[in-house]
Amino acid sequence: MKLKLVAFFAVIALVFTACGESTTAVESGTYQGTIKKVNPEKTEIYVTTEDDKTLELYFMDETSLTRNGETVQFSELMEGQKVQVEVEKVGKRLNPVSVSILE
Repeated sequence: MKLKLVAFFAVIALVFTACGESTTAVESGTYQGTIKKVNPEKTEIYVTTEDDKTLELYFMDETSLTRNGETVQFSELMEGQKVQVEVEKVGKRLNPVSVSILE
């Protein structure tokens, strides 16, 4: 029984460690930063802002994604790109209204 309990807690610790990007829930507004991580399976990006906060953004159907004023696909996003994001804070979640690739 002890072995099962230890294994259970080890798995739980691994899950929390693997999932854990340290993110910040900022207020609604527009922010500039650099893409830290792109997760195509979840249409999710992590953006590090100029003041060193990490924003976790799950794209919605309504999220607009542009480069030079033209609509582009999610596949255009890459780690290291400079972006400007407009977010709406809903509870603790940040909904990306728009993402503009700056470079």
